[in-house]
Amino acid sequence: LAVSDDKMCYLQEDLGDELLFDYIKQGRTTGIFSEDERRMLELTIRQLAHVQIKGNNGYDYSYSYPVPSFDARSIMWDLNYFKYNFLKATGVDFQEDCLEDDFENMKRLLLSSEQPIAFMYRDFQSRNVMIKDGKPYFIDFQGGRRGPLQYDVVSFLWQAKAKIPDCLKNELLE
Repeated sequence: LAVSDDKMCYLQEDLGDELLFDYIKQGRTTGIFSEDERRMLELTIRQLAHVQIKGNNGYDYSYSYPVPSFDARSIMWDLNYFKYNFLKATGVDFQEDCLEDDFENMKRLLLSSEQPIAFMYRDFQSRNVMIKDGKPYFIDFQGGRRGPLQYDVVSFLWQAKAKIPDCLKNELLE
């Protein structure tokens, strides 16, 4: 709501205690998302685009921690986190050499100059979205940095605990 001239003090609004994660509980538990849940998911993704573009305007990325941009090392860290904390932990059978080829291709794609770059939220999931007065508000973006726009959308739609069905993911992508 306000920031002091020396940027050492600020006022925040209390957003209450309703998370998007809780808001979509019926859909998460039954696999059938109501129109209201679908609308809120769509509204959240639309709001994300505004945060990514407007958040990029004039932002000094030297304040981003631990790195200012989503670089090759950051990409590989995330991909290996997935490999070691999901694939190997769940015992899913996979061919490691083929997976590494896929990781290299994904890294190359994400770092290509053709990818739209803006503010990357970095931890965009339903537990980091508060609902107040029927609108989404974003929290916990201290890991934000300069990066590809699509990263946050993919993180959001494929977050395991939200259990968004493929047909709804496709609708939200559109």
